[in-house]
Amino acid sequence: MQNGNSATISLSGKEIYQKIHHNISGVVKGQSVAIRSLLAAFASGGHVLLDDYPGTGKTTLAKALALSIDGKFKRIQFTPDLLPSDILGISIFDQNDRSFRFHEGPIFANIVLVDEINRASPRTQSALLEAMAESQVSIDGQIRKLEDLFFTIATQNPVGSHGTYPLPEAQMDRFALKFSLGYISPEEEVKILSAQMEGHPIEKIKPCVSLEDAIALKAQTSKIRVAEDMKRYVIEIINATRSAPGVQLGASPRGSLALMKVAQALALFDGSAFVTPEHIQELAVSAIAHRLLLEPQARFAGITAEGVVEEILQSIPAPA
Repeated sequence: MQNGNSATISLSGKEIYQKIHHNISGVVKGQSVAIRSLLAAFASGGHVLLDDYPGTGKTTLAKALALSIDGKFKRIQFTPDLLPSDILGISIFDQNDRSFRFHEGPIFANIVLVDEINRASPRTQSALLEAMAESQVSIDGQIRKLEDLFFTIATQNPVGSHGTYPLPEAQMDRFALKFSLGYISPEEEVKILSAQMEGHPIEKIKPCVSLEDAIALKAQTSKIRVAEDMKRYVIEIINATRSAPGVQLGASPRGSLALMKVAQALALFDGSAFVTPEHIQELAVSAIAHRLLLEPQARFAGITAEGVVEEILQSIPAPA
């Protein structure tokens, strides 16, 4: 596997993770936890929804990941007039060949940043469903496979909801994790100011692993052992959301799979051959909360989906 030079080096999953994390941290300051969460979804084959305010580094984070793995990066700005063909591509008639030629849309990339996903119509949002679930798209009656490594990072702004289309439950369920970057400490913000005095650090970032290394990271993640009691622990957490007070719709089996897979990724990052309860607990809120639909009276009472998941984690004994 190529690792940014002519030498052929076989890297462990932990080494690949550490290289990517270190590379991104040099550009995205003060977001070590968010980078770890992003890479957990990436390594587990899931997708991420970043729900955060403008200017917190969402686009930079996506670009830094793509550049770190030497992958193809595309950014799609979702707007109310965006059409599915603007994402998937379109067949155009070629006068010379007297035939239609398919022109790929931006979905045909390794890392796809979907900016402000809730500003496009439901019809356009739905164009992502098949791509995110099956890594393929159906166009003109044909199934076209996406890249071997395909990862979607979608963003939405928690304020300024005028002119937006809330994501339906089926769409939310496609994201392995939903989390925020949040504001960094004043000390880290000073570092950002200093680093961008003469340009943006993203302009100097170089690949630290190859695309093949990134694909190997996903393969190694799937081999991390998950004991039967860990699987039951995941199911107990998910099942508890379906009967929790104030919850109208609990997490689906897709939520169970997402939580197990990101826990496998965290175990790999930590150099462990198996998943522990701590790995499951670390990203449980990010993997489950966005899948819950609360009853109206629960929302009015100030109950949050994140709070429901945290209470469940406290109430269910972890395997010894």
